[in-house]
Amino acid sequence: MRKHITVTASDNFGYIPFRKDNIDRINNALKSILHGTYPNYTIQAKAFNKNIEELIPDYLSEKPIRTKKFNTGEQLPPLVTKLSVLYAPDNGLMNKYIALWNSHGLHYNNDKNQWTWQRPMMFLTVEDLLSTSYVLPFLVPMLENAGAQVFLPRERDFRTDEVIVDRDDEQTGSLYREDNGRYHWHNAKPGFSNPKDFYLYGENPFEMGAYRHIKTTVNPDEISTVEWIPYIPKKGMYAVYIAYQTVENSTEDALYTVHHMGGETEFAINQTMFGGSWLYLGHFLFNQGIRENGKVTLNNLSKEKGKTLTADAVKFGGGMGNIAVLPKKTKNNGNNRNGNGNNQINETEPVLSHFPRFTEGAKYWLQWAGVPDSIYSRTENADEYSDDFQSRGFWVNYLAGGSSVMPETQGLGIPINLSMGIHTDAGLRQNDSIVGTLGICTVENNDKSSFYKNGVSRWTARDMVDLIQTQIVEDIRTQWDPEWTRRGVWNRSYSESRIPEVPAMILEMFSHQNFNDMKYALDPRFRFTMSRAIYKGILKFIAWQNDYEYVVQPLPVKNFSCLFVADNKIKLHWEAVCDSLEPTALPDSYIVYTRINDGGFDNGQLVHANSFESYIAPGNIYSYKITAVNRGGESFPSETLSAYRDPNNAETVLILNGFNRISGPEHFHLITLAGFLTDQDAGVPYLSDVSFTGPQYEFSVNAAYETNEYPGFGASKSDYEDMVVAGNTFDYPYLHGQSIKSAGYSFVSASVQSILADTFNLNQFKVLDLILGKQKQTASGKMKKTLEFQTFPLDLQRKLADYCNNGGNIMVSGAYVASDTYDENKGNAENFVCDILKIMPAHKDTTLFSGILYESNHPEFKTQRRQFEYHHTLNNKTYAVECPDILEPADENAFVICTYEGSDYPAGIAYANDYKACTFAFPFETIKDKASRDTIMIDVLDFLFSKTHSK
Repeated sequence: MRKHITVTASDNFGYIPFRKDNIDRINNALKSILHGTYPNYTIQAKAFNKNIEELIPDYLSEKPIRTKKFNTGEQLPPLVTKLSVLYAPDNGLMNKYIALWNSHGLHYNNDKNQWTWQRPMMFLTVEDLLSTSYVLPFLVPMLENAGAQVFLPRERDFRTDEVIVDRDDEQTGSLYREDNGRYHWHNAKPGFSNPKDFYLYGENPFEMGAYRHIKTTVNPDEISTVEWIPYIPKKGMYAVYIAYQTVENSTEDALYTVHHMGGETEFAINQTMFGGSWLYLGHFLFNQGIRENGKVTLNNLSKEKGKTLTADAVKFGGGMGNIAVLPKKTKNNGNNRNGNGNNQINETEPVLSHFPRFTEGAKYWLQWAGVPDSIYSRTENADEYSDDFQSRGFWVNYLAGGSSVMPETQGLGIPINLSMGIHTDAGLRQNDSIVGTLGICTVENNDKSSFYKNGVSRWTARDMVDLIQTQIVEDIRTQWDPEWTRRGVWNRSYSESRIPEVPAMILEMFSHQNFNDMKYALDPRFRFTMSRAIYKGILKFIAWQNDYEYVVQPLPVKNFSCLFVADNKIKLHWEAVCDSLEPTALPDSYIVYTRINDGGFDNGQLVHANSFESYIAPGNIYSYKITAVNRGGESFPSETLSAYRDPNNAETVLILNGFNRISGPEHFHLITLAGFLTDQDAGVPYLSDVSFTGPQYEFSVNAAYETNEYPGFGASKSDYEDMVVAGNTFDYPYLHGQSIKSAGYSFVSASVQSILADTFNLNQFKVLDLILGKQKQTASGKMKKTLEFQTFPLDLQRKLADYCNNGGNIMVSGAYVASDTYDENKGNAENFVCDILKIMPAHKDTTLFSGILYESNHPEFKTQRRQFEYHHTLNNKTYAVECPDILEPADENAFVICTYEGSDYPAGIAYANDYKACTFAFPFETIKDKASRDTIMIDVLDFLFSKTHSK
């Protein structure tokens, strides 16, 4: 009989991500220590009362454990079927259900009697919003593009406008209409109603009204319909949510249609689950006012006759928080019954946050979404903060209740595959080191059971944490920093990972308190990498759990161009992007989305080649964006390019989009001072940024944390905490094109990258409009040796020089157009901007300009005097230009055409000789008013096309 030694390690040892190779090293180390004393013993290391070999994730193990497969059972008809979608990601996450949340949110602090964030404002942000800037713009779209249905316990629409259309209480101007065919609509209760300006604890708007119901038909001639037509307060993108009730014999294919500015998008809803809450359908563009192309419709046509179809309210937009809190304030009311003069009574008024709903915590959204108070308030309203974080896990179980996951429990019937809380952590490191990524699971629930309700081992959550954390760390080390820290796979008791009866984890992406983590965390490119890694980890985990081969959705396409190939015919061309981290992420087809004038994009057209031709009607601006698709899903979209044919067959301008920069803010690090310089360059968000709260004001690295109000080094202001800051929309050819159209010219557009890839010849165009925006050389972590986003890379310099030297004419606008590539150690002939654009950067002034004086009496370029403003501070409309270049003419034939208002500093310079050039140091698209943009474009194009005019 062999003798055994068991070495039982601490829990901290168990946090190691175990693999065969490190287990071999551990075993060899133990043998080297113990063998001399115990030569005939076998040695076994344990953690969490398990052999460490059992802690190797099943997907890597030679002996997988069958009870760790969390399969949700028989596939039901999907909750939401997107009938207008052109692809089926059956190797992605199609019809998988994920519960996800973006950390904490604004909550009411019972002790301080005020609404507050969970964390302090540090390094320009606060955790409650920083996690949102990953989850909503990046992670959720990736999961949804892979086919998943994603549930969030917080509002997902940044829009503060909200319109609810309901038969019970129509908002002013909105319309609710019914039409009866063979079957008639009937009333039933309870349903949704919105009779109050705000709601207190225990009040459920989904129990305050009624809903409508009707029998389904299979005959199109017998259908009955409902229309919800909102009065939209202002044009924009609105999230659309529908409400209905799940009843006995509910239909599995309720046919909803969203009518929007891009057309009609159809959905089939399985009403046997998720009744009595807000179901998100998507974001859509709606015009202001009441419009027939701005509504939601429902009819009772079905594949099965005699089922019950229900209809309740429809919600457009995110809105402002409407859950109020009664503060625990008291006042003395004289003698109490003991006669000691200390009787206290409550005298309070309900307090709203007065913040956008998306900023608020889970508790408040869940109440607005009809979730029972036993879920969103575990303390029976005694502690708002505790209610908020506890509600999420119980909400997951409420979602899953009644499904195959939790069949014995009441709930919304959703077979949830997994849940995840996305957070950032506190913590400091010295010497430029990284705190890094932590994953947390809990393998025992409140009853000390290590099995889920469906009999699957809760240890599967540890496998999930390991897989997702591995994906994150490997991707970041490859693309950003080879020393990114892997903190461990914790098994600790936290509500968010302990309560759910599905595989659940908490992800601490990085430390919001550590400057070196935050240098990455504020960069949208890093946010994309982190989010894509999380998505890939989720995909691989669910694919392994359900025994299918995964395919990762492609990356966005590149080298996009949109050019005329005949009078009224355009050709789109693009190229696929290979993902060096994922061999399955290759596209097998593409979707071309089209927009006409200022409408919305349509539902797309599937194509199998990397080009597409289409006729366009003269007098209309057509815009296009491309996505790549495969069996794993759909990529993020390309930039948007536009084309326009003037009805009078005018000459054509080529718009070159050279502004593809997205980046974090400028930062510095000295011995005792460090931080982010948003007044110099606040960076460029991807589309927009929800996380920015205000500029940093404490730069001393030795400043210690005192309170949330003064957290020390990194402390930041709160000026922007309720604003979504505008970023790069990748849609500026359309804005430039509007002004080119007003000037009476045709135009086409292309990315600068397509020029560098030699996809067409510049010299066929007499005039170029080069968009540079806030393009400038920008670092990308430690793994890329070259800087990204240079205004004029060498290949582009050569092509533009050849173009101009062959008689081509060019307009350029960009904040760093002169300074980015200028080398003062070289002569003018060796500096592209001097040699070709005939400009050079002047000495920088610290004054923050905001206005332009546009005036020229030069015989080649006469203008009327005009003053206008450009966006120079962060705002929610257009990206801001904090410190644009000041220009100087670099040639005797170059002359000033505009200056920064209040100075004689040149902001625009024109050149006229063997070719013509016109350069602006403020991006054209940041000019605040369209009239000024149109006026300038007319002047510039007449100049470049050598048309004489007098002003």
